[in-house]
Amino acid sequence: MSLAWISKLALAAGLVALPATGWAQSVNISYLTHWSPETVALLEAAAKDFSKQNPDVAVTVRAVPFGDLLTTLRSQGGSSDGPTIGGIYDLWLPELAKDKLVAPAPDAVASEVKSAWPAGVVSAASVGGTLYGIPNEIDVYALNYNKELFKAAGIAAPPKTWAEFKDAAAKLTDKDKGQQGFGMINSWAAGVVHPFASLLVSNGGNLVKDGKPALDSPQAGETFALYEDLIKSGASNPAMATADANTTGPFLDNFVSGKTGMIIMANWWESALKTGMGDKFANIATAPIPVGPSGDKPHSISYSWMTVVNAKAGEAEQKAAWQFLAWLNSPKSGKNGASAMSDILMSMGILPSRTSDIEAHKDKLGSEFLSGYVSVLADARPFPVVLGGQEFSESLQQTLEALQYGQVSAKDAQANAQADATSILERAAK
Repeated sequence: MSLAWISKLALAAGLVALPATGWAQSVNISYLTHWSPETVALLEAAAKDFSKQNPDVAVTVRAVPFGDLLTTLRSQGGSSDGPTIGGIYDLWLPELAKDKLVAPAPDAVASEVKSAWPAGVVSAASVGGTLYGIPNEIDVYALNYNKELFKAAGIAAPPKTWAEFKDAAAKLTDKDKGQQGFGMINSWAAGVVHPFASLLVSNGGNLVKDGKPALDSPQAGETFALYEDLIKSGASNPAMATADANTTGPFLDNFVSGKTGMIIMANWWESALKTGMGDKFANIATAPIPVGPSGDKPHSISYSWMTVVNAKAGEAEQKAAWQFLAWLNSPKSGKNGASAMSDILMSMGILPSRTSDIEAHKDKLGSEFLSGYVSVLADARPFPVVLGGQEFSESLQQTLEALQYGQVSAKDAQANAQADATSILERAAK
């Protein structure tokens, strides 16, 4: 695609397309992210390329840990001195938009995004039909399994149903070796909730339906019971499950060292696996989420990230920010028809969400590991983006962790989760 939308944006902002002469004075903008130093370096390199064409625009990048990202955006985003651009998890968007901390996308940007990204991704980046930023990554979940452990346990193929899944988990469990069949996650909200949610939607259920919690459904009851069965049988050990948003901790360590047979995890952790496993990464394969007794086919929960612009930033800073983001996400900024943003994402094993970027990276996306994720995109179910979504996710995390540690039964966990979710979403909607 062409750069026409960038030109339109520049003209709408009172600029002369891309040349620096359109700026009355130098403009400094900042970009807040949670990426690692290696990835930040790639973003800084892209910013330098942009500044070569726009020498009066300086882009600085600042990184904070994932756990501090939302609080930093909230505490500093209400000020003109806060970050001009922020990378956010789409679950946070409704509340940031409600509090007027993020600016609606200009018409030229909105038009391009709606034509160049999948409708579901555009929807997740919008509130009330208004687009608030440019989507970049999309993340889905798949079953990851150790082929070497499968062979040793006499398992010929990855499980397709919950019955096969429980059978495989039992065969892979060896308490004498400290080996668990299936690894759950605790201590990290998304890591706890998203695998559970992927099993739930693969069992015909929903977290939220028509804006209301749906954790009281029979399908949800079966999913809570599955977790309880795995814990009680010893096929999943919560002591081996601790992780943070960077997947560091026992969860990653046990899978990397061959102490965990199967996990359900997102595509973005490919780089962590490769780093931790080296040549043994070849032992890891991916497969669709096993289908539950009430499900029709495998479904993954999906979620996306996007870049937003600070609504409190000065007019010139906002204009420069949108122009930079338009360039960063355009097919002209990266290699071989890909955007620079997608090149950065692919360096981490993260799936880009722009349609042309998926095509540009089709060779790498066809790898044995990532192809398993690409295959589930069409049937993925977006994580519900609703007011109170983050609190809802953290509450469900606590309930699932209590179930992992045997503090509540599956029946009580389901009742507690539904009651808490109902209270949270009703309060947030007021």
